[in-house]
Amino acid sequence: MELTGAQALMRSLEMSGVEVMFGLPGGAILPVYDPVLDSPIRHVLVRHEQGAGHMAQGYAHVTGKPGVAMVTSGPAATNIVTPLCDAFMDSIPMVVVTGQVAMSAIGSDAFQECDTTGITMAVTKHNYLVTEAADIPRIVAEAFHIATTGRPGPVLIDLPKDVSNEMMTWYWPDGVELPGYRPRSGVDPAAIAEAAALIRSAQQPVIYAGGGLLKARAAEALRELAEMCDIHVVTTLMARGVFPDRHPLCLGMPGMHGNYSAVTAMQQADLLINLGARFDDRVTGNPAHFAPNAKVIHVDIDPAEHGKVRVPDVAIAGDARLAVEALIAALRPPDGSDATDAMADRSAWKSTISGWQEQFPLQYDQPSSGHPLKPQYVVEQLRDHTPDDTIVVAGVGQHQMWASQYWKFDYPYTWVNSGGLGTMGFAVPAAIGAKVGQPDRTVWAVDGDGCFQMTAQELISASAENIPVKVAILNNAYLGMVRQWQELFYAERYSEVYLSADHPDYVGWAEAMGCTGIRVESAEEVVPAITKANSIDDRPVVIDFRVDTEEKVYPMVPAGGSNDDIILGPEGDADAALKGSAPS
Repeated sequence: MELTGAQALMRSLEMSGVEVMFGLPGGAILPVYDPVLDSPIRHVLVRHEQGAGHMAQGYAHVTGKPGVAMVTSGPAATNIVTPLCDAFMDSIPMVVVTGQVAMSAIGSDAFQECDTTGITMAVTKHNYLVTEAADIPRIVAEAFHIATTGRPGPVLIDLPKDVSNEMMTWYWPDGVELPGYRPRSGVDPAAIAEAAALIRSAQQPVIYAGGGLLKARAAEALRELAEMCDIHVVTTLMARGVFPDRHPLCLGMPGMHGNYSAVTAMQQADLLINLGARFDDRVTGNPAHFAPNAKVIHVDIDPAEHGKVRVPDVAIAGDARLAVEALIAALRPPDGSDATDAMADRSAWKSTISGWQEQFPLQYDQPSSGHPLKPQYVVEQLRDHTPDDTIVVAGVGQHQMWASQYWKFDYPYTWVNSGGLGTMGFAVPAAIGAKVGQPDRTVWAVDGDGCFQMTAQELISASAENIPVKVAILNNAYLGMVRQWQELFYAERYSEVYLSADHPDYVGWAEAMGCTGIRVESAEEVVPAITKANSIDDRPVVIDFRVDTEEKVYPMVPAGGSNDDIILGPEGDADAALKGSAPS
């Protein structure tokens, strides 16, 4: 069968199991958009190429399948660099196809030409410049293999326009042969045995659960390990939902804005069992003062993570699910007795943690008058008036932290956010992608007014494509997290953070984009607005929650400081300014 390169690309995507793609056409990619009309693959037309990338990420987060985006050359390719970097840092499987000028024009500064492979080399797991149409099926097969195996990540295929038009004889490769690419899967039995010995002897252990557990589909194995060994679990920002928040062994989120029990348990642990996390600086604080008395077991599929921040006592390179299952097998007594009988006495540790949980819960004060409206209250009401398996997608900033703190994530793959890169504008397009991936689930984006203004145009895509996402804007009229830092560390010199309380009109904006718009200004209006939003399923809904402009996120560890310096509330602000350095 003779096909053009463009037809071969679409056929290859179909053979790779692609059901949906997100994109925006343009000159260099136009030959590929013609066979899109004949393909069963659903195409979602975005309004900005960044939106295509974040939609692909949201889709990948909730389905486990690689997200796919396709855009044209030049500025379109550079617009999708941010989602590529975001996916690279958060290990999200994604395949992006970009158009490129004709081979004969490459290097001539042709219209809408840029060195896409050069630009994206640092933010992709691998990238390709296709030079012959006959290579397309092989390259596509390799791209999906690389994106989804080992440590997942984004792969880019740059396709020149003349190669798209070139004829080739269709084939589909029998397999993928990449001699230099050997992702790890199995784990070292000796390392597992050594880790099991440390777990048995630890008196104050903590399981440090990272996003790698979700990538490995290891939620059930994690729960079995924690329950069998009776060890408390902290779930990082990228791992929320991997272990049920309502489980008695769950301590919640650690880190800069983690709760006291999670932060302090890690800090005072004698053993950290790190499963698929990378010792991110937002978790460790100053690494020189992080968990000073703890031995470390570090499970990661990427051996480059071992020792990068903290040198482990036991390093286990391999798939997180296989590692956890191997630990379970090593720790399970052969006679069927209780595994904890062979472990150190942890009763005092459990009692200490219970005391912290009772003494230092998350807290805020919602005035009975309903004013000012507290953002934490909004999140709690959203949580309590939506299905338990609602998918929550957050932007970046204060609203992201409040959503992670106050929602109860009892199911995996119900929390989607930009962790490593911290991309403002992530929530709206990622929520659209998540809804496409899980159309029968309720999807709420919890966004800030600053983030919403960056990518709100994608709600036009949602309206046009009948993707009924719901957006809760925690509108405090500021770049809230930056304002919080300026208040704590820059003597309340609020430089360029005020966004305006009255402009834009979010209700009018939402309705102009084909959505239902609702404004909420007091606590008594919150539940009726959420109920109304949940009843609408034929269009997107945007609720403008006018929340307290001065509310800050607590607890808080000052940037660059030790986790021992955690601040629980406003009374600690003065101490924070003295102890902490300017945030980075």
